Amino acid sequence: MQNHTHAYRRQVVNRLARIEGHTKAIKQMAVEGRDCPDILLQIAAVRKALDNTAKLILKDHLEHCLIHAVNEGDQEKFLKELQDAIDRYIN
Repeated sequence: MQNHTHAYRRQVVNRLARIEGHTKAIKQMAVEGRDCPDILLQIAAVRKALDNTAKLILKDHLEHCLIHAVNEGDQEKFLKELQDAIDRYIN
């Protein structure tokens, strides 16, 4: 796809950094032999954080890339790529 300024880049990067730290903490919990329910709860929190980050990336894509695709007459290509990306994310 085209290069452009991602409006939410800083927020995405910050969220991913927090998620990275959180996953390291979960690994440490496993090393320490913490209770499984505690570890599973933290994994659920990371999954939710990843989902929210993905939503932000999708929002950026829809707000900026869609407009670019419409202006360039590439709506069909955009929709196909979007559908493929959503299919990969959901499955």
